[in-house]
Amino acid sequence: MKIGRKLTVTHSSRICKKSIAFSFSVIRLLGLLLVGYIVLYPLLYMVSSAVKTKADFLDVSHQWLPLEVTLEQFQVAFKAMNFVEALKQTMLLQVLSACMEVMICAFVAYGFARFQFRGKRLATVFLILSLLIPVQMYSLSLSVNYRILHIFNTPFAYWLPSVFGVGVRSGIQIFIFQQFFIGLPKELEDAAYVDGAGPIRTYFKIALPSSGVAIVTVSVLSLIWHWNEYYLAELCFLNEKRPLAVTIGNLSAALSQLGIQPGSAVYPAAVSAACLLFIAIPLVFYMVVQRNFVKSIDRVGITG
Repeated sequence: MKIGRKLTVTHSSRICKKSIAFSFSVIRLLGLLLVGYIVLYPLLYMVSSAVKTKADFLDVSHQWLPLEVTLEQFQVAFKAMNFVEALKQTMLLQVLSACMEVMICAFVAYGFARFQFRGKRLATVFLILSLLIPVQMYSLSLSVNYRILHIFNTPFAYWLPSVFGVGVRSGIQIFIFQQFFIGLPKELEDAAYVDGAGPIRTYFKIALPSSGVAIVTVSVLSLIWHWNEYYLAELCFLNEKRPLAVTIGNLSAALSQLGIQPGSAVYPAAVSAACLLFIAIPLVFYMVVQRNFVKSIDRVGITG
C-alpha cells in the first residue's frame, strides 16, 4: 500500500510539473507573439496600405486585405523620390562614409585600448562628449567651416568627418571597438613584437583580423545610422542630388507636385510605398547578416 501511494504521489507530481512547464511555454509563446505583432505591425500596415487602391481605402469593411492589389503607388513613390538618383547619392555619400568610418574608428580604438600617450585622458573626455552632444548644437559652426573650406554641397562634407573619425556616431563605434580590443589577449601582440612586427603591422596582421565580430556589429550599426541620417544631409546638400533620407523627409512636397495631396485617399498608399522602398535595402542587408550580427552582439558584450 505504501509503495502504491508513493507511486501515485510521484506520478501526480510529474503531471503537475509537466502542467506548469506547459503553462509557462504557452505564456511565453503568447508573449513572443504579442511582441512580434507589435514589432511587425508598422511593416504589415505599410505593405497592406501600399498595395491598396483608392476604392479599398474608401471601403471601411476591408482594413488589411485589399480586394484588388495594385503596384501603381510604388511607381508614384519611385518617381516622387527620384529613387535611382537618390540611391546613387546614398551609396556614394552615406554607405561609402559608413565603410570608411568603420575602418577609421577601429584604428582609433586600437590606439585607445593598447597605448598610453600624453593627453589620453583629455582625448577620452572628448570621446565621451561626442556621445553626449547632439549635432544640432554645433551644426551652425560646422556649416560655416564647410563653406570656408569650399566643401559645402560636395561629397567631402560627408567623407572628411568619417576619415577623421568624427562622423555619424563615431564615438559609439570607437567605444565598441575599444572594449573589444581591451579584451583581446595581449599575448598575441607580444608574440608579434618578438617576431619583429611593429605596432602598425601588429594591428593589421593580428588585431584587425581578430576583430571580425566587432566589425560585423559596428558595420551593421554604422550602415543603418548613415542610411537614416537626415539632418546632416539636409544641412550640407542643397542641390537636387540628395540621398534617400532627405527625399523621404521631403516626400509630402514631392507628392504634392504630382497631384497627390495629404488629404487624398491614396496619399497613405504612396507614403507607405515610399517607406518600403526606403527600408528595402537595409532590411535585405540585415536579413543576410542577422545571424552573424546576433552572435557578434553576444561576443562583443553590448547590452541595453
